[in-house]
Amino acid sequence: MQKKYKILIIDDSEEILKTYKKFFNKKKYLVSTASNGLDGLKILQTEQNDFDLIITDIVMPNISGVGIISIVKKKFPNILVIAITGWGEHPELLASEAEADLVLEKPIDLMELEKRMVNLIQSKTDQHL
Repeated sequence: MQKKYKILIIDDSEEILKTYKKFFNKKKYLVSTASNGLDGLKILQTEQNDFDLIITDIVMPNISGVGIISIVKKKFPNILVIAITGWGEHPELLASEAEADLVLEKPIDLMELEKRMVNLIQSKTDQHL
């Protein structure tokens, strides 16, 4: 049986959270969501290294996606991070500097996101074999 990947989605848009959660739940992923970076970090602290991947928006109030990426890469280096942005001049550079594993621009096709996500997880798994 295929492993059920556990993902954390962090975005300040309730509409995006609902859409992503519905899509990934239908695909049989284990999904947690947070509507801001602080709540996302609290979920990570509670569930520790249980997550395979985090999908985070870059531009958010309180703690930005760049802040989340930096903290995750220090505290939970085994968790992969996909940063998604639709705002600003070159925020993908900030996400890359913060060592996001992948940076994508909004709007994003969810089927494409899933494909890129699975490829990322599988390449990490292949490296550890």
